[in-house]
Amino acid sequence: MTITTRPRTIGELRDSGYKVLSVKEEMRKNLIQKIRDGEELFPGIIGYEDTVIPQIENAILSGQDIIFLGERGQAKTRIARSLVNLLDEYVPIIAGSEINDDPYQPISKAGRDKIAEFGDRTELEWIPRERRYGEKLATPDITISDLVGEVDPVRVAEGRYLSDELTIHYGMIPRTNRGIFCINELPDLAERIQVGLLNIMEERDVQIRGYKIRLPLDVYVVASANPEDYTNRGRIITPLKDRVGSEIRTHYPYTTEHEILIMESEKSPLLLEDLDVSVPQFMKEVVAEVTHLARRSNDISQRSGVSVRVSVSNYENVISNASRRAIRLKERQVVPRVSDMEAIIASMSGKIELDAVGDIKEDRVIQKLINGAVLSVFGQYFEARELEQLVAGFERGLNVQVGDDMPSMEYVNQLSKVGGLSKAIDKLNGRGNPATIASTVEFILEGLHLNRRLNKDHVSGKIRYRR
Repeated sequence: MTITTRPRTIGELRDSGYKVLSVKEEMRKNLIQKIRDGEELFPGIIGYEDTVIPQIENAILSGQDIIFLGERGQAKTRIARSLVNLLDEYVPIIAGSEINDDPYQPISKAGRDKIAEFGDRTELEWIPRERRYGEKLATPDITISDLVGEVDPVRVAEGRYLSDELTIHYGMIPRTNRGIFCINELPDLAERIQVGLLNIMEERDVQIRGYKIRLPLDVYVVASANPEDYTNRGRIITPLKDRVGSEIRTHYPYTTEHEILIMESEKSPLLLEDLDVSVPQFMKEVVAEVTHLARRSNDISQRSGVSVRVSVSNYENVISNASRRAIRLKERQVVPRVSDMEAIIASMSGKIELDAVGDIKEDRVIQKLINGAVLSVFGQYFEARELEQLVAGFERGLNVQVGDDMPSMEYVNQLSKVGGLSKAIDKLNGRGNPATIASTVEFILEGLHLNRRLNKDHVSGKIRYRR
């Protein structure tokens, strides 16, 4: 149905045979069609294909409201917002309706009065799916007026009685009628407000300033919560938990491959026309592995989790540090090195919570994670015996200097005197421009150092590897 052919009045809508579906029926219908068409249901959501998404599909097919339970940075809000794509592109409402009145069965007094006056000549408005989504972050200061509504003193001053339903200024939930309403961090909502939300979901009774009205709202409710919040800041009242049909546990990416895909898709683009940015696969794996190690670290509190946003911010900072070096040295190629990993101390600090045991500092914990990540990734590419020729060269007195401010060509110039290094570089596909070679050399030398095959000295702002 195109814009020009859409019915403009209730009479035309009846003649067209249009059927108004409840929001849950509408979402179920569109979900089934998308599944049949093989369409991607949640674009940009990575790593949930076999875990979270099937549970969401089940909940929608069952017509159940959802609560997403998971730590921060697990795409709970993004999934809730993407549910809008399961609504029809446009639906008709009575023109001017504040709460998206169904043309056939309006629930507001204003909508009923309009139909009583104009009948089938009542004008319609077609609203897009985006206008049928409402979202609120739960905070302790939220009032029932914010969610449900309040008496509007201006309308009272215009001469209406307090008992007149037309004096009500509707809150967010009624204004999302025939749509999806998402409330984030539900346990932070005061219990008495949760009772009001329960009444809307179950009893359909709305009471504003002692005036009770019956609003059979058609709202699909999605909530999110962090497991930590149940004990630290609040709880979800039992009747409300019982009313929500499906509680779906979200999770962090199980693999570094998924973490890397998220990093690549979420990072802010670095738009510098005179720079050519490329990140070796092993450096992506190191950044992702830092986060995975942090999620298992005994030094870090796991109650609130280590968000995927940590990986994204770290990835951005590593690239930015490499870009800053290239600009300063007037190099066109930007390739992050292991020495650039120190830049993640700024992006990671504050995003992790240390366990209050001992007097350990955040930067030391992060450096420990970096070392562990390099060691782990290095072990996936090399076995110790593969690099015996390289280590033998250092045993004969060879030493190599590196640094995050060294020009890439200085690394290339050292290749000829380091036997066995070229072969190791080839295994990492590190050939190409000097910047890529520099990154690969640093990774190999640092890997050998962390495997206790080389010593590492800090000399005048540079790093020297020796036996």
